[in-house]
Amino acid sequence: MIEHTPQGLYCRAADAWIDPWRPVPRALITHAHADHARAGCGEYWAVDLSEGVMRQRLGQDITFHPVRYGEEIWLGQCKVSFHSAGHVLGSAQIRLEVDHEVWLVSGDYKRDSDPSCDAFEPVRCDVLITEATFGLPIYRWQSGAAVARDIRDWWQGDRNRPSLLFCYAFGKAQRLLAELQAIGVEEEVLLHGAVETVTRHYRDAGVPMTPSRPVSELPRKETLAGRLVLAPPSAHRSSWMRRFKTPQTGFASGWMAVRGARRRRGYERGFVLSDHADWAGLVRTVRESGARKVYVTHGQSEVLARYLQESEGIDAEPLETLFEGESD
Repeated sequence: MIEHTPQGLYCRAADAWIDPWRPVPRALITHAHADHARAGCGEYWAVDLSEGVMRQRLGQDITFHPVRYGEEIWLGQCKVSFHSAGHVLGSAQIRLEVDHEVWLVSGDYKRDSDPSCDAFEPVRCDVLITEATFGLPIYRWQSGAAVARDIRDWWQGDRNRPSLLFCYAFGKAQRLLAELQAIGVEEEVLLHGAVETVTRHYRDAGVPMTPSRPVSELPRKETLAGRLVLAPPSAHRSSWMRRFKTPQTGFASGWMAVRGARRRRGYERGFVLSDHADWAGLVRTVRESGARKVYVTHGQSEVLARYLQESEGIDAEPLETLFEGESD
């Protein structure tokens, strides 16, 4: 049903590409991260909750067709529906059905509880296309609440310096604000401009988060000692950091589970928090899908495919795409 073309994954029955990496007439989009939603397409079909971020990133004048979770639409000879992926605001798995055969393109997904977006919805299918960003057994996540408590203790344990926590501007930063709010943090958090622009869409969607405002609104003479600031990794060691006096620095990412990653990236502290499924979540998702055939994309695709073949008895193989996994 789905073909691998130079523009990306193509469903002929719907005459549509799923998360294409080149401009196409009709794109079905799993979520608004840059490696899945690219500019230049004729029309975009995606979950309604993602519209604000999509227009911010791709242009206010794009032709956008909003779809609700679970809503069934017909495109040509294909019945299409979008189901929550639990990844970021408005993220979806895309279900395509033709002649009673069901394919599911998972996009990026997460199985852990996350107060900033809808929970993952298991979907049965015949053929599954799954990510494998963290497709190694070493990747096993703690709860977001546990990580939020560690961040709170790190931040509030040193009130003499600003605490700069670097995280991806779309998804990770807003999850952190929501996780902090959920554990009772009411103190205002400061945001880099790139984080603030996306956070507005989460607030518009009614996501409960701890209070925040752009750091640019504060007078430059303020030392910001004792304040928590969220910023994208691109701001690390940039001229933007000059306004902070001897800050302590941290990075929140699933990659912090790898020994030495924090040191190589130059952060004082690492917090293991990901918006992707860990090893157990990936295997669980494949099992729950009931798929007879699994294609594994970006990340540790060969490792996961081999495991599914040898340990689960599932016909699985890697599928080369241009998706990047956990990045900004």
